[in-house]
Amino acid sequence: MTTRPYVLLSCAMSIDGYIDDATTERLLLSNDDDLDRVDATRAGCDAIMVGAATVRRDDPRLLVRSERRRAERVARGLPPSPVKVTVTGSGDLDPRARFFTAGDGLKLVYCPSGVVDKAREQVGAVSTVVDAGDPATPEAVVADLAGRGVARLMVEGGGSVHRQFLTAGLADELHLVVAPFFVGDGRAPRFVGDGRFPWHPGRRARVVEVRQIGDVVLTRYALSDRCPA
Repeated sequence: MTTRPYVLLSCAMSIDGYIDDATTERLLLSNDDDLDRVDATRAGCDAIMVGAATVRRDDPRLLVRSERRRAERVARGLPPSPVKVTVTGSGDLDPRARFFTAGDGLKLVYCPSGVVDKAREQVGAVSTVVDAGDPATPEAVVADLAGRGVARLMVEGGGSVHRQFLTAGLADELHLVVAPFFVGDGRAPRFVGDGRFPWHPGRRARVVEVRQIGDVVLTRYALSDRCPA
């Protein structure tokens, strides 16, 4: 089988581990300098993934923002922004979401076998819908992406998608940014929920970098031997 993509997880959270609050407004956890770092990381990847809940809740564009970085990608024979990827268990997606309307690149929607027809009916005109098995698994997704030439995948959330990649042992690197405040609301989503993770008190992840970026702190964790120092 083709070697799976290098998988980099990226997340920003509050001091108490929340990735959003319980309101309908998007919670800003980062700052301009860190968002530029994220943009640079995106520009170095072949595909960017978010879960369908993130598509519905945050309506992300998932494009490289910097004109210079887009031009550099094009000069290397790449599209201006990476391939967009989402995973849905229900097939319930809005073709008017910016995931589908922003940018001209490939959009991939992975879903379980039982909802392929529904997903194609809803977003088949604006994306490529892929049957990822029953149930759809991260293993099936990365195998298909590898077959499409994706060598580096950036997973930007949300918590359920991050948990699935982590518990499956498919993550090579984690970029975790901590914002200098608390959310303090149990109704809000956290970075990851319960699960059996490969990293535990008996097997600690390796820290490869800690960096202050304005008022937030980035920690980079190596989660596999594929992660460079």
